[in-house]
Amino acid sequence: MDAAAHHILSYAESWRGGGVERAQLRLARGWIAAGRRVTLVVGDDRGPLAREVPAGADIIVLGGRGMARLSAALPAIVRAHAPDIVFCPGNHYTGAAAWLRWRLGAACPPIVAKVSNALERPDHAIPIAAGYRAWLRRHPRFLARIVAMTPAMADEAARTMQLPRGDIAVIANPPARPIPGATLPALPPGRFLLGVGRLVPQKRWDRLIAALPRLADPRITLVILGEGAARAALEAQIATLGLNGRVFLPGHADDPLPVIARAAALALVSDFEGVPGVLREALSLGIPVIATESSVAVREIVTSPALGSVVPRGDDHAVIAALDHWLAPGRARPVPVPMPGATAAADYLALFDAACAPGG
Repeated sequence: MDAAAHHILSYAESWRGGGVERAQLRLARGWIAAGRRVTLVVGDDRGPLAREVPAGADIIVLGGRGMARLSAALPAIVRAHAPDIVFCPGNHYTGAAAWLRWRLGAACPPIVAKVSNALERPDHAIPIAAGYRAWLRRHPRFLARIVAMTPAMADEAARTMQLPRGDIAVIANPPARPIPGATLPALPPGRFLLGVGRLVPQKRWDRLIAALPRLADPRITLVILGEGAARAALEAQIATLGLNGRVFLPGHADDPLPVIARAAALALVSDFEGVPGVLREALSLGIPVIATESSVAVREIVTSPALGSVVPRGDDHAVIAALDHWLAPGRARPVPVPMPGATAAADYLALFDAACAPGG
């Protein structure tokens, strides 16, 4: 099939850090390398991901964060720049996609959206959960294609959006690659447990910090790479527990891979996730993982007890037992597992071209 999606437009609130936006930039780099034109609309172009923006992308900066600002600006930008396809990089952004489709109507180019986070949310109260399910069922009205990152996530999307399973494409995120010249954050001496992710309530870093004093090995320290609004609360918790010498929050890492490679184990204790790429990154380096069952995709990644432990969400005793197991001195490390997604950019382009083709 000849390329139909010559010009791709995608959008984000900011480049302050996050797996959704990082994957978006990796995909954009692949699309540009394949000869496509890429326009990126961003509310705030400051932040650590700014250095990962691919050369050759057309950048439109709105001058401020916020979904309301982004949603309001998109229709005029799409009218003016006339992309062939719009890529919505994650669940958080589908409201803007719905507004764009409603404002432009039949003049709106096809919108392709990726499922980036759990669609079945145990943290929602009953009225909120009912409203969220109703919102998800409306997604097929304004999206031309929906992409999930694993088969289990595709099953969840089909179930919650009430679509045939065959209507959901499965494309893994592009794999992480080392970033030349990236600055390595200061790390504590000795063996450390690592967490990687935004400092937000969803990630439940408070749970991991609270577990640290209860570990069998008192010499283990904890490093959490990431930034976010929960920093002050986490710092207060660390001080209250007297853990200032054992817990370190060095902020965002330009390239977390070298830090992951040095960790004794990696923990992800979130309440909910999509397809946590950091688990794949750790396993690709032979680092064992301890993860809560925060997504249907977790067991698709941690496929064997030899790779790590998957524990029930909210079971603090199980988290501590799994940490003690994998942090025991001399524990054998997993055999490295290659990351999927090497053809992700090309797979998306094939999907875009099909959506733009006559009758697509």
